[in-house]
Amino acid sequence: MSEPTGVIHDIGYRHYDGVRQGRGHATAALAVHSLRGVFGIGRTIRAKIIPFMLVGVMMLPTVVSIAVMALAKEHIMRYTEYAVIMQPVLAIFLASQSPYIVAPDLRFRVLPLYLSRPVTLTDYIGAKLAAMATAMFLVLATPLTVMFIGELVVDLPAGPRTADYAAAMAGALCYAVLLSCVGIAIASFTPRRGLGVASIIAFYLLVTSVSTVLFAALESMGDDEAAAWAWMINPFLLVDAAVQVGVFGAKPVSSNIYPPGVGPIAGLIMILLIAGFVAALFARYRKAASR
Repeated sequence: MSEPTGVIHDIGYRHYDGVRQGRGHATAALAVHSLRGVFGIGRTIRAKIIPFMLVGVMMLPTVVSIAVMALAKEHIMRYTEYAVIMQPVLAIFLASQSPYIVAPDLRFRVLPLYLSRPVTLTDYIGAKLAAMATAMFLVLATPLTVMFIGELVVDLPAGPRTADYAAAMAGALCYAVLLSCVGIAIASFTPRRGLGVASIIAFYLLVTSVSTVLFAALESMGDDEAAAWAWMINPFLLVDAAVQVGVFGAKPVSSNIYPPGVGPIAGLIMILLIAGFVAALFARYRKAASR
């Protein structure tokens, strides 16, 4: 009986001799890949249904507003109130898509594979936050821009509301950053997408309910100034007060007047919230990367 012999096969592996594009290119590629995934691009048809359906819902007030402007020659909606009016849709978009950004990598424990290359933990988290913030900004800024273009085409007697549009776009950027930090941070604490969705929705319902109940309770006690501060618990009204009202001097979205000097304080609260959720995100990923 002959002894078995080993055979070496040449399967054609070659060294890479091209340009090494480094961390920046890898981080940008990760951000673009995540952004495409948020809208279901490169995924199955089922993955595209929810994001594009919500984008369509976000466009409905714009279509109605342009139609009214064309027929009645008057405005029915301010740009700066768009996000607050459509906050349930934005919250659902955030809740449905944030877990996709982080859950698969945590569930299948592939984070160490990313970090084995030049991509650092900061690069990874920055790419994920940038992707979600860009998606949120596009979802909100697109109907605002279409409405502004429609206003220019209709050519109303009062002229275009350029200042209001600029305030709304600045607000859209701050909404995108704050909400993305909240959504990604909450979703990162569970590898299950379903739990991530439920957690973000629960957080949104909690803060909006607490702000409303606290406002009503303080108002019934006759403390109107403290009651006005209760609206700052709602992240949508917080950004409105900090940016659109505090910086651009727009009319408050809330039917109730914000407390005096709310702008700088609301801006500080917004920055602290962003920093807090980002810190929680780093703490979560340091733990996940060490496993």
